[in-house]
Amino acid sequence: MSFNSLTFREAMGRFATGVTVVTTRDSAGGNCGVTVNSFASVSLDPPLVLFCLDRAAMSFDIFGDAERFAINFLSADQHNLSVRFSTPTTDKWNGVDYDLWPSEVPVLKGCLANLGCLKDAVHDGGDHVIIVGRVETLQIDNAKSPLVYYQSGYRQIGQSIQPA
Repeated sequence: MSFNSLTFREAMGRFATGVTVVTTRDSAGGNCGVTVNSFASVSLDPPLVLFCLDRAAMSFDIFGDAERFAINFLSADQHNLSVRFSTPTTDKWNGVDYDLWPSEVPVLKGCLANLGCLKDAVHDGGDHVIIVGRVETLQIDNAKSPLVYYQSGYRQIGQSIQPA
């Protein structure tokens, strides 16, 4: 069975994902961030995560040079941040509430979780690169629900399904 890239993209849209914004700083100390839904946990020991970054992204070179970054898990009420950080513009940080962690990485406030990472490896991934980070610090907010992306739209999770 043959398919084209549009059909492949449509098929991938059938997989619900959480939404993250990955943040770092450029060499001049400016904040940088990009919305990412290609994110995964890799290992518990050592604690490793990965995200995939499009080679055509405006921030590609900045993340390529950065030693540290943060993964910010967006909550259901933060879809506006996902849209903001997925839009190619230079003023993404205007009015955004964030903390600067001791590693000098900007971390978005109000997220489900934030992971401060040291870049561990970079791998080729076709039109993307796969960036692996070693989690050095984290914080968790248990009071919120996740933002989910499914079939090219934002969703939130409903009731839990109880085992039979």
